[in-house]
Amino acid sequence: MGAEHALDLDLALRALADANRRLILTAIRTAPRSVGSIAEEVGLSQQATSHHLGVLRDAGLATGTWEGTRHLFAVRSDGLAAVRSYLDNFWPSKLAALKAVVEAGEECDRG
Repeated sequence: MGAEHALDLDLALRALADANRRLILTAIRTAPRSVGSIAEEVGLSQQATSHHLGVLRDAGLATGTWEGTRHLFAVRSDGLAAVRSYLDNFWPSKLAALKAVVEAGEECDRG
């Protein structure tokens, strides 16, 4: 894993560690939303929501755009790529271990 990829992963995992940020990502996953709208849905002040959105943006998990005078935020699905790649690396070994357990159980049932 390259240094840049590791940094992306660390920033993303730190951002995702906070429950409020996960709620915010859920709120913006389907369509861009304003800070006020997000704050109302997740039950935070606009100031706290703006702070969390800044952390999510710095981690590459959210993006902000302007529509007239409104600042809208949306999920950057490609921003989750570092996290997904990291987690996907766990599955082959876990699936192989599960397969070995199942096969061993089948042999015990036949033996």
